[in-house]
Amino acid sequence: MTFKDLEIIEPILKALSAEGYTHPTPIQEQSIPMLLNRNDLLGCAQTGTGKTAAFAIPILQHLFLDHKSTSNNQRKIRALIITPTRELAIQISDSFTAYGKFTGIKNTVIFGGVKQGQQTDALRRGVDVLVATPGRLLDLMNQGYISLKDVEYFVLDEADHMLDMGFIHDIKKIIAKLPTKRQSLFFSATMPADIVDLSRKILGNPQRVTVKPEQATAEKVEQAVYFVSKKSKPKLLVHLLETEAVESTLIFSRTKHGADKIVRFLEKADISAAAIHGNKSQGARQRALGEFKSGETGVLVATDIAARGIDIDELSLVINYDLPNIPETYVHRIGRTGRASASGIAISFCDAEERAFLRDIQKLIDQKIPVVTEHPFLVDGIDGTPIDEEKPKNARSQKSGNDGGRNNSWKNRKPAAKKQR
Repeated sequence: MTFKDLEIIEPILKALSAEGYTHPTPIQEQSIPMLLNRNDLLGCAQTGTGKTAAFAIPILQHLFLDHKSTSNNQRKIRALIITPTRELAIQISDSFTAYGKFTGIKNTVIFGGVKQGQQTDALRRGVDVLVATPGRLLDLMNQGYISLKDVEYFVLDEADHMLDMGFIHDIKKIIAKLPTKRQSLFFSATMPADIVDLSRKILGNPQRVTVKPEQATAEKVEQAVYFVSKKSKPKLLVHLLETEAVESTLIFSRTKHGADKIVRFLEKADISAAAIHGNKSQGARQRALGEFKSGETGVLVATDIAARGIDIDELSLVINYDLPNIPETYVHRIGRTGRASASGIAISFCDAEERAFLRDIQKLIDQKIPVVTEHPFLVDGIDGTPIDEEKPKNARSQKSGNDGGRNNSWKNRKPAAKKQR
């Protein structure tokens, strides 16, 4: 099936072709016809499945065909997309710009952590589509810069992490200001009870689309686990970055402090790295992300919430420095590699306190993650006691003929070809 088969209009088809997209992903193939028929939608899908295009394309098509925006000063906010992080908001806005480049539809993005001047100027000029984080949206609504009375299309994206970040009360305030008559879309990577309850408050009688995360995990991502003591994790990390022949690495830390600590350790080992988390300013986060995408920085260390919206084309390797205590989070993390039709590698460190997390993850994905039994910092897989601090280089490095020296590809990564969001 192609996008043309989904009855997408020519201006959007032209933009999709310019982006190199011809065939829809499963969530797009299922969602777009439902949304073009103006149904509400409840979608369960992780990042990397193409859900941004799944909702952006139908919204752009509706707005274009309705012909309501004839000049800038007459433009009203008719589509609102709410998302938890600045990075994801920027990514979604960029997608609307790319897919709508031949439609004349205008969008803008607003988020906190920066001065509001440029954002309010864009709002004064008039926009059709607004992408926003909850806090800044409510702030500008209270100041009188934004009215939601004309919104016809509403998207709540990454709902599970929205709740994790404490945005539930903000979301309820925003929903209260929306017109009753609207098309609503609700996306979440997981569907715990509180998310289902929130969806009932937003949606009428929605259509449902589910792209199971374990399918993407099993099929496209090569996984491995390293049993290691907590104190040896930094040394194992340096060892892998020096010996594994990959071009780009995203490392997950459980905490903001931990992310900064990892970066400092890597810099002492002369490995270029940057951290991205909620305590960083917007400028610092965007700079770190930009340098990673361009290849100027070889390694990016992130917390789970900050990583939402990180869209790195052909990311080679994900390392779970800390295993997550929520199994679905593991699936979401490793989905950063193996996006669209690409393959990828996901490595996890597991100390004695994380064994229970590993069991839960393997139960969710219904498979045993292969254990790397040869590495310099191996500990027993049962009780976590060190086996041999002087083991030879791991099997993966020996197989590739690497001599253990630093691999320059970590510092000279070339930008990869664009993949579909």
